[in-house]
Amino acid sequence: MKIEAAQTALARRYDAVIVGAGVSGAILAKRLAEHGRRVLLLEAGTGSGLNFTHYTQFLETFYQASIKIPQAPYPNNPNAPQPTELQTTITGPGDPAADGYFVQRGPHPYRSSYTRYTGGTTLHWLGTSLRMLPDDFRMRSLYNVAQDWPLQYETFSRYYEEAEREIGVAANVEEQAYHGQFFPHGYVYPMHGLPQSVVDQAMAASLQGHTYEVNGDVHPLDVTSTPAARNGVPNQAYDGGKGYQPVGSVSSRAVGHRCMGNSSCVPICPIQAKYNAMKTLVASPGDLVTLVTQCVASELLIDPDTGRITGVRVQSYAKPDDPHHQAYVAQGDVVALCAAPVENAKLLLASGAARSSGLVGVGLMDHPIFLSWGLLPNKVWPFRGPLATSGIEGLRWGSFRDRHASFRIEIGNDGWAWPTGAPASDVQEFVVKDKLWGRDLQRALIGRVTRQVHLSFLVEQLPEAGNNVTIDSRYRDVLGNHRPVIHYDISEYTRGGFALASKVLERVFGLCGIEDHTTFFDDQPRFDYGHTHFNYQGAGHYMGGHRMGSHPKDSVVNADLRSWDHSNLYLVGCGSMTTSGTSNPTLTAAALSCLAADRIDAALGRHPQAITGVTA
Repeated sequence: MKIEAAQTALARRYDAVIVGAGVSGAILAKRLAEHGRRVLLLEAGTGSGLNFTHYTQFLETFYQASIKIPQAPYPNNPNAPQPTELQTTITGPGDPAADGYFVQRGPHPYRSSYTRYTGGTTLHWLGTSLRMLPDDFRMRSLYNVAQDWPLQYETFSRYYEEAEREIGVAANVEEQAYHGQFFPHGYVYPMHGLPQSVVDQAMAASLQGHTYEVNGDVHPLDVTSTPAARNGVPNQAYDGGKGYQPVGSVSSRAVGHRCMGNSSCVPICPIQAKYNAMKTLVASPGDLVTLVTQCVASELLIDPDTGRITGVRVQSYAKPDDPHHQAYVAQGDVVALCAAPVENAKLLLASGAARSSGLVGVGLMDHPIFLSWGLLPNKVWPFRGPLATSGIEGLRWGSFRDRHASFRIEIGNDGWAWPTGAPASDVQEFVVKDKLWGRDLQRALIGRVTRQVHLSFLVEQLPEAGNNVTIDSRYRDVLGNHRPVIHYDISEYTRGGFALASKVLERVFGLCGIEDHTTFFDDQPRFDYGHTHFNYQGAGHYMGGHRMGSHPKDSVVNADLRSWDHSNLYLVGCGSMTTSGTSNPTLTAAALSCLAADRIDAALGRHPQAITGVTA
């Protein structure tokens, strides 16, 4: 990969113009270049993280932040603004929008964030790399809800294998081959599974062999190690015995080749032992992939006769704190939108593109989280190792999905840090409220913090028509681009999943002897189901908004991720997911990017040099 100024790079024509240098854009660019294609990659944010010295400035910003949210290390850029989970104020029709980026229309706030920097949200993701289950691709056929994907697990699984190699997944096949997931004979992950935390081990011992029954179906409560794109011990049996070489930090070979247990995966791995998309970018062929940062895509130009995309209008700015910019048009034979789903939808809406189905921006999803926490009977020493290494996966499937949502349970290894701000909140409570100090304070902290655990129930969400992204000319950023207007609710289907989760929680806590400290906060985003009040958190799992399907009337792109309306436009990433399932979506986005690269290369033809029209 080479980085060029907009004026230089945009004077040339490319085989493919890609918008967004996160995981989808990076993988697509690299793989197209490996096919001999010349690629232009447009990134709205800065590329400061590509230099490890500059990356450490993100760390300093994080250390100094008073609120340690996922966006804390990455300063807001007014020219490429990004949402935070703290922006929950609902704006009524006709009202001035609240500060921030999203205009939240409600009735509930969408509580997740993403990052507009080179590397995208892989800068602050957890690293969880689960595959979707075969059932997740057939929700209409099996449960009469949502739609079936135009893909099936059986044919898509090879792209999961390619994605697992690209992002470097650590896991053990024998633990992942459950409920229809299958792997080729002899397949192993690139790296052995990471060691389970002491928290995981304690819960596994209590839950082993126990089950939970729903409508006559028996669901296992066993604790299972979680696949993660995090550097561990290479599996020498990988790739037919060739093994795997972990990729360390960008621009520095000294660090990042093994996880060192900093317990800071979200929002920033200090040594880049966790995968981020910058690793893919720097490994891309330098003579074929050109990256332009600080270059915001503002409009797709459409040929009125053919419907083809003739260019991408962009705004190139010199300084994040200065809205002055130059306008250019990027040109390529193919255009691929690989930004966050909300950004892709916003750009399509602003351009009047892909309109025939009326589904652009429609069906925005997340995995709303039911957060619970308590004290184990014995010390388990959290805050050592990755933030999560295991989960309870047995409720990811079931016949109940025709009535309410499924979920997975993530076992947290950072005590009560997420729900209460521990251990700082514990210190404050013991000092201010209980007047403890010295050895009494020390004993109180050891007695509580060493036994803390929290569980995150990631609940499935269907692509509801009312959950969508729109634009409104009254709400714009400093460059004049639209701020996304988000309409979001928690449906009865998902609320039913929360209700089941609360019952499963009682069973799990009871078996593990966990003293429940879960608290409902009336001043936080909430909803009711029956007579029960629930808070919910965002998972950061943006999905939907330009879903794929088998027919142009009920989808935005086809099984090749190509727009039904524009023959040279591809929409790649989580926004094209037909349904959410329960797995964290990044691995699926990476696999879709691998698929898209094959389809785009085939569409461009056999002879790269003959069709590029690129001049030096």
